[in-house]
Amino acid sequence: MHEALLYDRLSNQKVQCNVCRRRCVIPEGKRGFCWTRLNERGTLYSLAYGQVSFMSVAPIEKKPLYHFYPGSYAMSFGTLGCNFRCPGCQNWDIAHAKIDLEAVATEYISPEESITLAKRHHCQGMSWTYNEPTVWFEYTLDGAKLSKKERLYTTYVTNGYMTTEALNMIGPYLDSFRVDIKGFSENTYQRIANVSEFTGILEITKAAKEKWGMWVEIVTNIIPGYNDDTATLKKIASWIASDLGMNTPWHVTQFVPHLRLSNLAPTPVSTLERAQTIGRDAGLPYVYIGNIPAHPGQNTYCPTCNELLIERHNFGPLRNELAPGGICPGCGHELPGRFSAENKT
Repeated sequence: MHEALLYDRLSNQKVQCNVCRRRCVIPEGKRGFCWTRLNERGTLYSLAYGQVSFMSVAPIEKKPLYHFYPGSYAMSFGTLGCNFRCPGCQNWDIAHAKIDLEAVATEYISPEESITLAKRHHCQGMSWTYNEPTVWFEYTLDGAKLSKKERLYTTYVTNGYMTTEALNMIGPYLDSFRVDIKGFSENTYQRIANVSEFTGILEITKAAKEKWGMWVEIVTNIIPGYNDDTATLKKIASWIASDLGMNTPWHVTQFVPHLRLSNLAPTPVSTLERAQTIGRDAGLPYVYIGNIPAHPGQNTYCPTCNELLIERHNFGPLRNELAPGGICPGCGHELPGRFSAENKT
């Protein structure tokens, strides 16, 4: 076990965890909502530190991040547990698992070993993904610090339900914040994620960009009957444009039925195309359709001259025509994002 960061000792050997916005008050001998944090005699421990359930060498586009070093690869790690309980979770087998209480295998990989793996596989960066990265916050923090020393970029693929204290602790070491915005009302978040308060997610996302200078991209997995109404999509698009800036990419992705929402149909392509139009009408030039292989909505076009700049198929670029530094070769428009000096693939 690894002693946790960001917790308060309370009376009667209780503790309060301050990593996520649930701020669980945990009696002695019990665990928090995510099942990864144990109070043992008034000390809070992380049970997930270094416990890797899944890892892969993944294209950065799979996160999805489209304006963040396109064509690069990130050594990607996930553990067990989550601070949400989404009924249609697409990684439910690890996100809903109770670490060391269920027969779900993990392998211990130290932060130092994770860096070695990234270098061995010629990755340009590190990503904590697959389940909510804040549940093993201490491990991701140590890994992010080492990554910066080794000149590897760092990405969090997150639901954004973290505290300001946690963001401020890891903020100096994260380069990108890929966050889910699942809806725009307490009712929608309660139905989708089992939390009612969502405005803190918006505040954290804005602070990641403005205070810590992270590159931010937004994903909304559109679930039929939950968050696919025009009013909700307009509110999300308007918030992105006004609070994060019109150059922020928005990924509207197809829901694939899982778990307790297996009775639903996949999101119709027409719904995703409607969401893309809503985003563009709100002034967002970079609205991408996800989980539909070969759909032209995956591609990046120059908003000035409409030239095809990056053609994608599923999880990776087929063709990248950007000039060094993210410049459109047709008109000289500078694409917003993070790009290598040499982008040609």
